[in-house]
Amino acid sequence: MSGTRRLTVAQALVRFLANQYTERDGTRQRLIAGCWGIFGHGNVAGVGQALLEAGPDMPYLQGRNEQSMVHAAVGYARQSGRMSTYACTTSIGPGATNLVTGAALATINHLPVLLLPGDVFATRPADPVLQQLELPHARDVSVNDCLRPVSRYFDRIWRPEALVASALDAMRVLTDPVETGAVTLALPQDVQAEAHDWPEEFFAERVWRVHRPLADPRSVTDAAQRIREARRPLVIAGGGVHHSAAEDALREFAEATGIPVSETQAGRGSLRHDDPAELGSIGHTGTSVSDDIARQADLVIGVGTRYSDFTTASRTLFANPDVRFVNINITGHDAVKQAATPVVGDARESLRALTRELDGHRVSDDYVREYREGQRRWAEVVERTTKAADGGERPGQAEVLGVMDEVLADTDVVINAAGSMPEDLNKLWRAKDPRQYHVEYGYSCMGYEIPAALGARLADQQREVFALVGDGTYLMMPTELVTAVQEGIKINLVVVQNHGYASIGGLSEKVGGERFGTAYRYRDEDGTFSGEPLPVDLAANAASLGMDVLRATTVDELRDALRESRASARPTAVYVETDPAKAQLPPEAWWDVPVAEVSTRQSTQLARKRYEENLRERRNHL
Repeated sequence: MSGTRRLTVAQALVRFLANQYTERDGTRQRLIAGCWGIFGHGNVAGVGQALLEAGPDMPYLQGRNEQSMVHAAVGYARQSGRMSTYACTTSIGPGATNLVTGAALATINHLPVLLLPGDVFATRPADPVLQQLELPHARDVSVNDCLRPVSRYFDRIWRPEALVASALDAMRVLTDPVETGAVTLALPQDVQAEAHDWPEEFFAERVWRVHRPLADPRSVTDAAQRIREARRPLVIAGGGVHHSAAEDALREFAEATGIPVSETQAGRGSLRHDDPAELGSIGHTGTSVSDDIARQADLVIGVGTRYSDFTTASRTLFANPDVRFVNINITGHDAVKQAATPVVGDARESLRALTRELDGHRVSDDYVREYREGQRRWAEVVERTTKAADGGERPGQAEVLGVMDEVLADTDVVINAAGSMPEDLNKLWRAKDPRQYHVEYGYSCMGYEIPAALGARLADQQREVFALVGDGTYLMMPTELVTAVQEGIKINLVVVQNHGYASIGGLSEKVGGERFGTAYRYRDEDGTFSGEPLPVDLAANAASLGMDVLRATTVDELRDALRESRASARPTAVYVETDPAKAQLPPEAWWDVPVAEVSTRQSTQLARKRYEENLRERRNHL
C-alpha cells in the first residue's frame, strides 16, 4: 500500500483507531469499540469534528462526567475479557483532570482504556490560554501531566509527525496483558486541527494478537515438586484467572489434584459456587472455611493475584510456620511476591502444564473431607444469613442479596465497588458464571457502579446487568443515569438506602472513631450527627433523571420489583431501604488500619490495644 492521505491529526487518529483489532485463540474483535466524550474548547473542533466525520465507523457516546466515562470504558473492557475497550475524549482543564481517578482505577486493575484529553496550544499564540496551568519553571507542563503516574503509557502529541509512532505504541500497551492499563495521548488543541499528509499504511487494518506466553518448563517442574511435598496446599484464584480465560483450566487442575480453591474479589466466579473444590472468598472479607484452610496451609498457590492486604489479611493470614508459596502470574513483579517459587506465564497454559506435570498426584482423602465439611458449614451460614424469616419485613443488606440470588439468571451481572456491599457480596454471593461477579476492589472507587454497568451492558447485551449502589455512592455519581436513558442502555439499578457510609462507619467504630462523620443525619446541638435521617429521596431523584423507578419496602415487594425491573426493556431503578439493625457477618480475618497511638478517648485507647495485639501476628514470608 502506498500513497498519502491529507487529514487533520484528530481525523487521522480516529480513522486509525477504527481499524485496530485484537485476536486471541482465533477470536477477533475491534480494539476500540467507540468513543465516550464531553466536548469543550480543547477538543470540540478537533476530536469532536473527527468523530462527526467518522459517523458509525467510530460510535460516539455522550457522557456527563469525565470520570464516569472512564469507568464505563473499564466496565466494558472487563466484561470483554480485556480484548476491547473505549476511548474517552475530554477538553483541557477540569475535563482532563477529572480523568485521573478513572485512570488510576484502570491501571491498578490492569484494564485497558484510551484517554484523549485536549491540551494547551503547542504554538502558544496566546499564553496562557483558558484553563492553562502556568508553571514559570516548566513551560512544557500542563494539567495533563497529572495523568502520567496513573497511566501505563503517556505522550503529548506536540507535532503531527509524532502521532504515528505514538499511536502504535499506545495500541501495543493496551493489548499487552502485562502492561495494560490507562493509556493517555494528550492532544494540544491546535495540533488536533492541523492537517498532515499521512501514509496510507497508517489506516490499514491491524490485528494485535494477544499472546499466551509460556512459562519456563523448569519453573513448572519446580512448582510441581513443591505441590508434591505439600500436605495442605491451597489455590488462591485472582483476577488473572478471568483475564486469561483460565476458568476451565483451573477447574481441571482442582479436579485432578483435589486441591481446594479460594478466590480474591477480582477472582470470584473462577469456579462455580457449588464446585467441590470451591471455598469462596479469602482474607479480611473471606469465608470461614477459606480463611481456616489458609491459616493451616503449608503451600499457597497464587494464580493471577497481586496479594493485596485484603487477600492476605495484612500479612497475618498464612499462619503455618512452614508455609511456602508458588505463584503463577503473567507479570514477573507479582510472580515473586511472598518469596514464592515463580511461574511466569499465561495462567491458562501454566495451569495446564502444571496439571500434566503432576500426572495424577492428589492430596489426601482426609484433607478433601476436611475442607468439604467446611464448605457445608459455610453454605448453611450463607443460607441462614441471606434468607428472610418473614417476606413482609424490611430486608437487611444480606437479605437483599438473597432475594437477588433468587431472581437473577446465572448469566446476569452484578456490579459493585465500594462501601459495605463488597464485603457482603464477597462472603455471600453464589457466583454461577465467570462473568457474573463484577466487583471493582483494586481501587474500591465509589461512583464506579452506574457507569460500569453501562459499559458491561454495551459489551454483552444478552446479559442483564444489575448495579448495586448504596446511598453514599449514589450521591457521589448518579449522572450517567441520564446517559442510560438517552442512549437506551438497559441497566438495572438497585439503590440500597441505609442513611450513611455503613462500611466506613463500622470501621470508624472499630478504630475508636465512634462513627464520626459517617452518617447522613441532622447535626445535633452538641455538634454530633445522631439526629433524624435527612429527608433525601433518592428514588425521586432517579426518576427525575429519566429512570423508571420501583419502590420496595418489604422482602416480598423487593422480589417483585427486581423481577419487574429485569423484565423491562427500559433502564429501571429499584429503591429499597434496609434495616440497619440486621448486622453484617463479622470479618473472619484482620485488616490493618492504624489507630491513633495516643488519645484522650477511651474508645480509641481500647482500639489501639487491640491493634497492637493484631500487629504481633504479622509476618514476612521469606
